Amino acid sequence: MELTFNMNGNKKQAVDAEKVYDVLVIGAGPAGLNAALYAKRKGMEVAVMGAKSGGQVMDTSSVENYLGIQDATGESLVSNFLDHVKTLDIPILKDEQVRAISKSNGVFEVNASNRLTYRGKTVILATGSKPRELGVKGESEYRGRGVAYCAICDGPLFQGMDVIVAGGGNSAVEAAIDLAKIANSVKLVHRSQLRADQIVIDKLSEFDNVSVYLETQIVEVVGEQLVKGVKVLDKKTGEENFLGAEGIFVEIGYLPNNELVQGLVELNDRGEVIVDSKNQTDVEGFYAAGDVTDVPYKQIIISASEGAKAALTANDYLNRNA
Repeated sequence: MELTFNMNGNKKQAVDAEKVYDVLVIGAGPAGLNAALYAKRKGMEVAVMGAKSGGQVMDTSSVENYLGIQDATGESLVSNFLDHVKTLDIPILKDEQVRAISKSNGVFEVNASNRLTYRGKTVILATGSKPRELGVKGESEYRGRGVAYCAICDGPLFQGMDVIVAGGGNSAVEAAIDLAKIANSVKLVHRSQLRADQIVIDKLSEFDNVSVYLETQIVEVVGEQLVKGVKVLDKKTGEENFLGAEGIFVEIGYLPNNELVQGLVELNDRGEVIVDSKNQTDVEGFYAAGDVTDVPYKQIIISASEGAKAALTANDYLNRNA
């Protein structure tokens, strides 16, 4: 059994497989950690199960839009989150994967990779999402060195530079619009035709520093220490060309980490967990928060607030069903 230390340096059991917790939080990103914080402060017995603390925030080079915290790295912001949670002695099961979730006799059972089963009266799912990747040569190599997946998060780092946006939906076109306001030039590259709403396409056309390349497929990200540009294939002519840029923003959507709840709760056509205004799923006592849900605008501060809502809703549920 994993052990941790409390504020006095004494050993204690981290997550107890013999206990039935009021809330089991699955995921240790902003939504999960804030859910745990709120649950504990409400007096609930809570445990967190998260293989990777911080989630996608750890991959964010700079966070400049979290209220009250200026110019933080993703790593430092997560460190602050964890420090806050640790002051409440909330047990966190680290370095173990959740394998399955089920419900039996009104209690949720969560099976982990350590072959133990943890139980909770309620569950808050906060497993987040992962960016959909291009899957081309050089993409992984230059991730964080010019390749980014969130224009809102990382766009200000490329002020006055030449950038490329990969994608053709609303998120890509909106990212190109936002970047056009601060970048020297923006190249929107998509392998087919634009799928965005006409109103945002019309807005994009108002910027004279934007070029649109359709029927153009990115085949490789190239650079030296940092990104220098991309090799593209003109699908009409079959010719390969080079487009120079200092930043590549991949805006082709996100994939929710929903593997644990497929067949357990209702998902939308994008695979996101459907929740109501209080973060309740269609399974009683099962809540979800953050990027794994159908709540729009996948931002750190929104995920954190959704985690708080889920915890408060779980508390109300337990108070009514005590």
